Amino acid sequence: MAFWRNRDNLDRYYNLQRNIIKILKFTLVFYVFISCSNESEVKKEISKIPIEIKIERFDTLFVKVTPETLPDLKKEYPFLFPEKYADSIWIKRSQDTIQQEVNIEVEKTFLDLSKEETELYSLFQHIQYYFPEIKTPKIVTIINDVDYRNKIVLSKGLLIIALDTYLGKDHHFYEGIQKYLRQNFERKYMVPDIASMYAKNQVGPIRDRTFIGNLISFGKELYIKDLLLPEFTNARKIGYTEEQYSWAITNEEYIWRYFIDKKLLYSTDSSLMPRFLYPAPFSKFYLEEIDKEAPDRIAQFIGWRIVDSYMKNNNVSLRQLILADAETIFNRSKYKPKK
Repeated sequence: MAFWRNRDNLDRYYNLQRNIIKILKFTLVFYVFISCSNESEVKKEISKIPIEIKIERFDTLFVKVTPETLPDLKKEYPFLFPEKYADSIWIKRSQDTIQQEVNIEVEKTFLDLSKEETELYSLFQHIQYYFPEIKTPKIVTIINDVDYRNKIVLSKGLLIIALDTYLGKDHHFYEGIQKYLRQNFERKYMVPDIASMYAKNQVGPIRDRTFIGNLISFGKELYIKDLLLPEFTNARKIGYTEEQYSWAITNEEYIWRYFIDKKLLYSTDSSLMPRFLYPAPFSKFYLEEIDKEAPDRIAQFIGWRIVDSYMKNNNVSLRQLILADAETIFNRSKYKPKK
C-alpha cells in the first residue's frame, strides 16, 4: 500500500502503462503494414505473369455444322465426338428442335464472354503463381443437355464449360430441377466453379472418414479458392447468396457449439455428410427454427474458417497445408468462432 501512496511511483506506473500501450499499438501497426506490403508484392508479382486466354465457342460452331463441315469440326475437337457415333447422329442432333431452342437461349445469354475472359485471365495468373506446374488449358464452351452434374469438366489440359447450365436460376429450362440446385445456375458462379475444379484436384480425394476430416478437406478447397479469386466475394466463392453467407457469419458460434455439443467432430456417421456438407435444400440441424434458415453445406463454411485460422496462426506453406492431416490442422488452428 505504501508504494501507491507515493505520487512519483504512481506517475511512473501510469507512464509505464502508456508506453506499453504505445509499443503495442506500434507493433500492431507494424505487422499490419508488413502484411499489407507482402500482399501488395504478391499482387504485383501475379499481375506480371503472362497468360494467354482464348474461349473457343464450340457451341456456336456446332449450331452451324453441315455434312460438309463436320469432318473439319471433328478434326479440331476430336474429344467431343466419340467414334462409336456415326456422322449422321451429329447432324441429326444439330438440327433437333430442342437443341436449336437451347442454342438460341445460350446465344442470347452469352453473346459476349469478355467478362469471363477477364476473370479467367486473373484466375489462371493466380493458378500459375501458386501452382506453377499447372499449364493453362484449352478452354471450350459446349451445350450439354443441361447436365448440371458436369457443368465444368477439367481433364488432360482441357477445360470444358457447359453454358446451358448457367442461364439463370429462374430460366424455364430448369423448371424440373430442385430450387437449391438451380441457385448456382447463375453466370456469376461459372468462374468460381472452375476454380473449384482446380482446388479439388490439388486437395485430392477425402480419405478421412470422420466428420472433421471431411469438413477440413472442404475447408482446404475453399481456402485455395480464396487465394485464386481474391477479388470475388466470399459468398460467391462458396456458392451462397449474400443473405446466406451473412446468416452463416452471424450464426457461426451457434453452429460450432452444436457440432461440439452433439459430439459430431470425430463421428464416422455417413448421414452427417448430406446433412451438413453436400448440396441440399438446407443444413439439417433437426431444429425447426434453424432448418428453415440455414443454408446447405454449412460445415464447408466452418471448415473454411478453421483452415483460414490455421494458416493465420502457423507459419506453413500452401503445400504443407494441402499435405497436413485434419487433426493437425484442427488442433493447431486456434479456431474460435466470433461471438
